[in-house]
This record gives sequence, structure tokens and C-alpha cells, in this order.
Amino acid sequence: MPRPTTVAVIDIGSNSIKLLVATRDPVAPHHLAAVHQRTEETRIGTGITDNPPRLRDDAMDHALASVEALLADAVAHGAQAIRIVATSAVRDAVNRDVFIERLRSATGHVLTVLSGTEEAQGIGRGIACDPALEETREFYLFDLGGGSLEMLEFRDGVVRQLASLPLGCVRVTERCVAETARPLTAGEIEGVRSHVRHVLRESGFRFDLPSPVLAIVTGGTATTFRAVEAAASGKAFAATSPILPVAALNDLGLRLATLTIDGRRTIPGVPPARADVFPAALMTLVELAAFARATEFRHSFYNLRFGLAAEMLDVK
Repeated sequence: MPRPTTVAVIDIGSNSIKLLVATRDPVAPHHLAAVHQRTEETRIGTGITDNPPRLRDDAMDHALASVEALLADAVAHGAQAIRIVATSAVRDAVNRDVFIERLRSATGHVLTVLSGTEEAQGIGRGIACDPALEETREFYLFDLGGGSLEMLEFRDGVVRQLASLPLGCVRVTERCVAETARPLTAGEIEGVRSHVRHVLRESGFRFDLPSPVLAIVTGGTATTFRAVEAAASGKAFAATSPILPVAALNDLGLRLATLTIDGRRTIPGVPPARADVFPAALMTLVELAAFARATEFRHSFYNLRFGLAAEMLDVK
């Protein structure tokens, strides 16, 4: 059977479910070209810190409806092969087999649940598809999701370290913030920061790249930060810088922490569905930067979905 020329990846994350339809770049066949992308803010990871972690029935219902809509979208945009994967929330749930069977029954597709290592490796392959980083050889790569944080170290263009940590913004918020509708207390802010520091210290990941350090970040937190910057400056999103100063991330996180959830939702660029977890997400990046000795992050859109699409298309 000939290899497909257009593929789709549906990534069921803890906070959102995302679709990428991609093909080989007609000008540079060793690169990927995104045909279509779409995000559904469907938080299947609600209750991710329950003991034991369990997918809730209503969250599974919403996720299945989103997957069905994204499958139809993928087909409409020419996808000849489709892969559906799930990450942290489904990975950790004691009833994940129930969701896997419900998805197969509803769609006919088999859901692949990625291990933390597989997720990190896919993200590493995805970042290799970013033309802006083609000549970059040494850097940290951080992907902050709803359930987990993936960390990779590249030296000479090769992954030398990788780790998947339970520091996703939904998980950290549920653990450290008692009531997300109100402003965070000083104790909750310090609780977020100290928890992130503790998990990073215990991870065994060595932050020893020589200065100056290049720290690349992917995921919805970076995208949302740029959307807020775009709205505040009156620029189009594409005109914003991919360089995210850590001081600016810290300032925005502290400002949002003083607001109620309704107040955060009035900030242009903040998606209503992310308003509860966005402050903790920003604080997580700030603490991560301190460990990496980075004063800024460089944002890239080339993530897990691009890595899996590259595999399906055999793009090196």
C-alpha cells in the first residue's frame, strides 16, 4: 500500500484536544507543511489529581464528541491516514480502558496511549521539523501541557536527556489551588512555586548546558501568553515575538493571580477555558527557567503532533 501523502494526528491532551492535518512541503519535501489545525478546549483531565486518577463520565462524553468533530474535519481536509493518541490524563487514569473502548466503538479508531517517554520522543521529533531551528544544536526543549511537563536536552542535535513530570497546569492547579474562582492567596502562589521546585529537584534531570542557554517551549501556555501580548499591543498574533522574557511571564502570572476567574476571562487573549489554570502555568514556566538558568524562552509551534505526522510521512 502506498504511503499516504496527507495525514492527520489527533492529540487528546489533559486540557485540550488538537488536530493537525499535514503533508510534505512541496518546496522542501524534507519539511512538513500544516494543511489545517484546530483545537477543542475539552478538559478530559478534570479530576486528574483524584486518588486514584479516574476519567469522569461527563469529561469522556465531551472528549468523544470533540474527537468525532475533529475526525470529520480531518477527512474534509484530505487526510488519508489518521492517528489518535492520548497523553497524561488518559495515561494515568485507572479507567483508561473504558475510554479506549468507548472511542473505538464510537469512531472505529484505535486510541494509542503514549507513555511519558514516547510523548517526549515525539515532541523531540516535532521540534526537529521547525525550519527556524534547523541549525540549532544545543538547547532545552520544554512542552508544558495540562497533565505533564516534558523536558528534553539536545546536544549536537541529539537528545541526551528526557523526562516526563507530573507538572501540567491542570494537575498543578488542582493540587495547589483550593478554589480557582477567587484570587490565589500568597500561600497558594508559594505552594505552586515550591511544588514545582520540589518535583524538578527530584526529577534527576541535569540542567548543565553551558551559558548562554537556549530554552525552547511548546504548548498552550506559550501560545496564550503571545495572544495576550498581541491583544495588549494591538498587533496580529503573527507579528508578536517568539521570544518570551521570563520577567514578563512572571509579571503576567502574578497579575492574573490577583484576579477572580471572571476577571481573568476579561483579559483579551486569555481563553475562558484556560483562565483557571493559566496563573499556575505561568508560574511553572518561571520556576523552570530558574532551574535552566534561562532569562527567556523561544516559542515553537512544532510539537508532538508534528513529530507523529513526520513519522507517518517518513519525514526525516
